[in-house]
Amino acid sequence: MQSPEYGIQVFLWWQPETTDRDLQLARDAGFTWIKQNFSWIDIEGAKKGALDWNEADRIVEKAQEYGLDIVARVDKEPEWARKGASKGPVANYNDYGDFLFQMATRYRGRIRAYEVWNEPNKSEEWGGKQADAVEYVKMLKVAYQRIKQADPKAIVVSAGLAPTTAGAPHVPDDLFLKRMYVAGAKPYFDVLGAHGTGFKAPPETDPADIASGKLKQYCAWEKLEDCARVWCFRHVEDLRKIMVDNGDSAKQIMILEFGWDSDQRKIGQYEWHYVSEETKAEYIIRAFQYAQKNWAPWIGAMTLIYIADPRWTKDNEQYWWSITDPDGTPRPAYTRFKQWRQGQ
Repeated sequence: MQSPEYGIQVFLWWQPETTDRDLQLARDAGFTWIKQNFSWIDIEGAKKGALDWNEADRIVEKAQEYGLDIVARVDKEPEWARKGASKGPVANYNDYGDFLFQMATRYRGRIRAYEVWNEPNKSEEWGGKQADAVEYVKMLKVAYQRIKQADPKAIVVSAGLAPTTAGAPHVPDDLFLKRMYVAGAKPYFDVLGAHGTGFKAPPETDPADIASGKLKQYCAWEKLEDCARVWCFRHVEDLRKIMVDNGDSAKQIMILEFGWDSDQRKIGQYEWHYVSEETKAEYIIRAFQYAQKNWAPWIGAMTLIYIADPRWTKDNEQYWWSITDPDGTPRPAYTRFKQWRQGQ
C-alpha cells in the first residue's frame, strides 16, 4: 500500500437504498478504500455449505463501480459453527477457513484485503471468555492459509485490536500482540491490523506524556491512576515497536478504525473523551498529516470511522464517532477532509 492510503468504514449490507449515496460520499471525499462487514452468519447462516452470496455480490459490484478497494471484516459466526456463546471462538476453525476459501475464491482480485475477526483481545468478541491470543493465532493460521490458497494476492490483515487497559477478561492490545508473536503468528498475516482511537488527546500527543501523568487532562476521567499510553492516537507506535522487536519491520500496519468521539451526553463510559465536531475535524486532518510525515513507509491504509449507518440514531454510540449524519448530511469532519484531499 501507499503510505498512507485513505479508508472509511461504511454500512451497505441490507441498505440498497443508500448504497450509491454512501459510496458517492466516500469517493467524492477522496477515500480510496471502504471497510465493510461481511458477516459469516449472513452468508452461511442456515447450515454449512448453504451459501447466499446475493448481498455480498451486490456490495462488491458496487464498490468496483465506484473504484473503491474493499477491506472485508469477516466475523460473526453462524449458530451452527458456535462453541457455546456467540461472537467466537468457533467450534472448528476449519469451518471458518472453508468459508473464507469460498469467499476468496468468489471474489478473487475483487476484494483487496480481508480482516480476520475483530478485537479478539476483548472478551465480548471471544464468546464472553478470557481473550486468548494462542487460540486467535490458531484461527488466524487457518484463515491465512485458506485465503491465500484461493487468492494469493489478497492482503490478509490480522484483527484490529481494541486499545484497552489491563483488566481480565480483556487483554491490552500490546500484550495481546506480544502473545500472538510468541504463539507463532508472524507467518500468518501480511499486514498488522490496529485500532487508532484518539480518545481526548490531539493526534500528535506522545503516549509517554499521558502515561506519566504530565497530561492528566487526557487520561480517563482525568484520574492519575487511569493514565496510560493507550489513550491516544500514537499508541499505534507501541504496536509498531513490538513488530520491529519481533523482526517484522517489513510489514505495514493498516489502521482499521480510528477517529474521535463527539458524544457529550453524560450517560456513561464515553463522555469523558468527547470533543466538538469542529475539533474532531481538525484532529482527523492532523492525524493523517502526522502519519504521512512520521509513519511512512510502514503505515498503510488508515480507515476512519464512519459514514454513518442510515439506521443509527443519537442513542447509538457509533453515531457520535461518524463524519456524516445517518441521512448522509456531511459533518465538519467530512467537509474538512474533502477539502484537504482536494488540495493535495
